[in-house]
Amino acid sequence: MKSTREVGAARERPRGPAEARTTDARETAPAGSDLTPVVGGNLRRLRGQRGLSLEKLARLSGVSRAMLGQIELGQSAPTINVLWKIASALGVPFSGLITAKAEGGLQVLRAGQAKRLTSHDGAFASRALFPFDSPRRVEFYELTMRAGGVERADAHNPGTLENLVVSRGEVELEVGGRREALDTGDAIVFEADVPHVYRNRGHGEAVMYLVMTYADTVG
Repeated sequence: MKSTREVGAARERPRGPAEARTTDARETAPAGSDLTPVVGGNLRRLRGQRGLSLEKLARLSGVSRAMLGQIELGQSAPTINVLWKIASALGVPFSGLITAKAEGGLQVLRAGQAKRLTSHDGAFASRALFPFDSPRRVEFYELTMRAGGVERADAHNPGTLENLVVSRGEVELEVGGRREALDTGDAIVFEADVPHVYRNRGHGEAVMYLVMTYADTVG
């Protein structure tokens, strides 16, 4: 999945054919109504800080100008994959887009109030297990995937590491063309700056926990 992350200017990086495709309304899905305005506000602020037009960001991210505009206005709830494309193009961690400022030194994240992001078909879901108070270098997620589900993640920014453990089920992880079968209790650590794919190869729902670590802290 994909971490996820602010530098003084957007990083341009080569994009493969999959990343070059524009994104349309079919790639939106409910991401939790609470997050929609937060993502829109953060995207507008980050784009403005970098002096990027919607057209320029569309070229960098592979997400269409129309979709970016809808996200900024809070009219579309983007999927996980779309948010990763935008975060990578802006050079920010995933949390840089979903963060809302909060106060207090102790925060309880109630399961019933969790904010989840989903894939376009709903087969893959991610729940942040950290408060949305500020962008951070390390992020912690709970991932769930339906039987037969597949989630394809684009390459993240250089230096991004993923540390994944399977809590329940049977998963196959493909990283840069190499496939690894993981059973309950197995863990894997890999450099996530290459395309990677999560597959549920079991007959029931798979549950995973993911720690994303970024190369540097964003401001």
